[in-house]
Amino acid sequence: MILVDAHQDIAYNALTFGRNYSLPVYKKRRAELHHNWHPIHGPGVVTAGLPDALLGRVALVFATLFVEPAGSALTEGGTPPIYNTPREAYQAATAQWDYYQRLADENDQIRLVTTAADLDAVLSQWQPADPTAPLASLSKRVQGLVLLMENADPILEPKQFEEWYGRGVRIVGPAWGRTRYSGGTGAPGGLTTLGFQLLETMRGFNAMLDLSHMAEQAFYEALERYDGVIIASHSNPRRFKDTDRHLSDEMIRLLAERDGVMGIVPYNRFLHPTWQPGDARDAVPFTRLVDAIDYVCQLTGSAAHVGIGSDFDGGFGLNSIPAGMDTVGDLWWLVNHLTGRGYSPTDVEAIVGGNFLRKLQQVLP
Repeated sequence: MILVDAHQDIAYNALTFGRNYSLPVYKKRRAELHHNWHPIHGPGVVTAGLPDALLGRVALVFATLFVEPAGSALTEGGTPPIYNTPREAYQAATAQWDYYQRLADENDQIRLVTTAADLDAVLSQWQPADPTAPLASLSKRVQGLVLLMENADPILEPKQFEEWYGRGVRIVGPAWGRTRYSGGTGAPGGLTTLGFQLLETMRGFNAMLDLSHMAEQAFYEALERYDGVIIASHSNPRRFKDTDRHLSDEMIRLLAERDGVMGIVPYNRFLHPTWQPGDARDAVPFTRLVDAIDYVCQLTGSAAHVGIGSDFDGGFGLNSIPAGMDTVGDLWWLVNHLTGRGYSPTDVEAIVGGNFLRKLQQVLP
């Protein structure tokens, strides 16, 4: 059994805060103790690192190209990849793409996944799936990274997506806040003319569409217009936090009708109606994350439409994740918790990895 994490901002953290993904979490926390960063980012709250992920059997990650529009309040401290123009967005995303190339070149436990052959090569390193294997065997494990563009503004114009596809981008989320392509979180509205054109171009490449962050109108328009593979890489049910950042019951049902998958985020603010940064972690136990997964399964009548989209470390860290969790490796706890809720081994395997793996296999050439 392996885990698939459908959303991590690896390059963003590396270039903004100097967080080397290859290092374990404890080394990065120690190095950051004296940094004067905003509390949502640090110091000492990093949760993601390759060694920790391998311990938790996170075999695949959808790794983002995420650039932040100027004027955003997300990043305080560090050197954010902000942009004012499409060309600046393109340049910032290219710098993140460069980081992933270097990461894979310099670390033989990282492989960029752009084809079915790449995916098979990664999965072969995790067989047999024996969670009791000696820790020394982890040195032979390989984690696959699939490039996901979060916020499509680095795509200079719809037809230029061909260049990004050639670079290995297999998943695109048109929105974050409002973009040239779509309404987004906190920015109501539909797909723009460019947005509709982008979907048409993406369909020609059999790319995966990520609906997370899309405004409700744009979400519905995309479902109607895009007949390719769809996911919501990191979105929670509104039942737990009623904002436009998340999916209503109707949106979840429609996503499931299209065989889509949504990734639940272990962020306390997304799992509790009143929790705010600075509140005690104990107010949100790990079981709350399991509750959110179970809610999607009960609503859709199936375990086939939910997975994990951690969003580590995208705007929150250790002080904002469910009580007891320490690193990305602790996502493995879901296996025992879901089993304890009565989920079958087949359903547990689907939730923690198989569902997103199924979607990925449908788009890789």
